[in-house]
Amino acid sequence: MKHIVIVGGGFAGINAAKALGNKKDVRVTLIDRNNYHLFQPLLYQVAMAALNGGEISYPFRKMLTKYRNITIYKGSVENVDLQNKKVQTEFGDIEYDYLVLACGSKHHYFGHNEWESFAPGLKTIGQASEIRRRVMEAYEHAERTQDPTERKKLLTFVIVGGGPAGVELAGSIGEMSRYYLSKYYKNIDPKRTRIFVVHSGKQILKEFSPELSSKAARALELLGVQIWTESKVTNIDENGVQIGKERIEAGTVLWAAGVRSCSIGKTMGINTDSSGRIPVTELLSLEEHPEVFCGGDQARFELPGNEQLPGLASVALQQGKAIGKNILRDVAGKPQKPFSYFDKGKMATIGKYKAIVEFGNTKLSGIPAWFIWLLVHIYFLSGFKHRFFVLLQWGWSYFTFGHATRIVNREWRFYPDGDVVE
Repeated sequence: MKHIVIVGGGFAGINAAKALGNKKDVRVTLIDRNNYHLFQPLLYQVAMAALNGGEISYPFRKMLTKYRNITIYKGSVENVDLQNKKVQTEFGDIEYDYLVLACGSKHHYFGHNEWESFAPGLKTIGQASEIRRRVMEAYEHAERTQDPTERKKLLTFVIVGGGPAGVELAGSIGEMSRYYLSKYYKNIDPKRTRIFVVHSGKQILKEFSPELSSKAARALELLGVQIWTESKVTNIDENGVQIGKERIEAGTVLWAAGVRSCSIGKTMGINTDSSGRIPVTELLSLEEHPEVFCGGDQARFELPGNEQLPGLASVALQQGKAIGKNILRDVAGKPQKPFSYFDKGKMATIGKYKAIVEFGNTKLSGIPAWFIWLLVHIYFLSGFKHRFFVLLQWGWSYFTFGHATRIVNREWRFYPDGDVVE
């Protein structure tokens, strides 16, 4: 039996595994640092307490339980020996006949990794929980301080990056401060929260048409969000953000400005692009190692005209399925098929009944776009239980402006000697 090793259980990895599940002559090993698949498009709602982490994650073992030929290992991959076809992990080497790299991406601070402690990104449940803690701590500290300057800083939030993640975070904070938190604090008025989206480009949501980008900007402004375009961040510290000669004093800074592929490509000695992505052929395999496939955010796939596929869930999903089918064709001695991407459009949400959707020449905004966004995200959530509870939670949140319980966890740091410092 041919052994296929899949590194990463995101949209690309999990769909490649499903395509290979219960197929003859193949056995599959899936390796991931976590034991669950995470629906990242809704991670910002965990950060804003609209959903809980368990509602957008699903255990691999439960998701793939019906596939008897799939083994799942929780652990980290350290390197890949391409010549000897071995995956080197923290728990030993694993030999493969075919390898699927689908490790995803992480935040890119453009050479300023020291900014991460001041401006966390949003890629994991842990980061979402930390963002939730920082946001709620800002309001709690503002409630008790007697210093008006300090209170103004605490009620100032800066989101670096005007892509979908930045826009969704800004919209959520805007709605939360105006329609929910304003009912519960006595010494502050959360409606006076200042929210800034700092973006280096000419328009936010550059993936969308200028028309839809403008509508999204207006919707954010109605929530009190100030948008600074063509503004490059030059420094971030514990007290705020420096933008050239201008300064924004802020209690909370969030990063949504850029991502780069996981570094395993360089570790393997493969030539990658400036974002760490691995160039692949039309079959989604490596030029010099056709038994190695790559998909999702980790793959650099070029369309005619040197256009590159964006890092979207729909791209990763389609690539994962295509990789699985091509491996099966190769095992059966049949020719593989070039990957053809079907553009299902793009969408972003700003808040209650506020979203934009673009598909070909079709452009929608407002309530119709929001319902399309809602249905698409519910459909792609794994498991009936998840769909039902997320829909129920959203119904409560959007029609009553209520949210999940906003418990503020204290920050804990663990040291090697066993001490715990709060």
